[in-house]
Amino acid sequence: MIRRRTLLAAGAALLCTVAARVAIADGPAIQVHKDPSCGCCDGWVQHLRLAGFRVAVAEARDIGAVKYRLGVPEELTSCHTATIGGYTIEGHVPAHAIRRLLAERPAVIGLAVPGMPAGSPGMEGGTPETYDVVAFGPGTRSTFGWYREAQPA
Repeated sequence: MIRRRTLLAAGAALLCTVAARVAIADGPAIQVHKDPSCGCCDGWVQHLRLAGFRVAVAEARDIGAVKYRLGVPEELTSCHTATIGGYTIEGHVPAHAIRRLLAERPAVIGLAVPGMPAGSPGMEGGTPETYDVVAFGPGTRSTFGWYREAQPA
């Protein structure tokens, strides 16, 4: 026989799960372009989904052409490229930095985390590094923020 306390606990858990899914569905939409065989890209996509973004993934065999079309400077490249709110996002940029970009709306093309720093979203495991998120535009680059794992450092 099911006890009332057990039934209430199960109902509360179900309500929390539904609320979490609704919150995720209401976040900003982001389009991610990635190589079909890249596992760390999948980790970054999961990071964004857990942060409430609505993520659409497009697999691209020629990811270099996507980066070129979206204006990513060669020295800032990483393994995946995304677009959101008129901005380009390159590499393992934390959700926190993307939200800040959308709130502040600076006059840049986008944000990048060059390379694949250990501990950045999608690159978990090992000893985390402190890394910078770079804001880039035509002929300009500046540090948008320093991060360790997915949090501001």
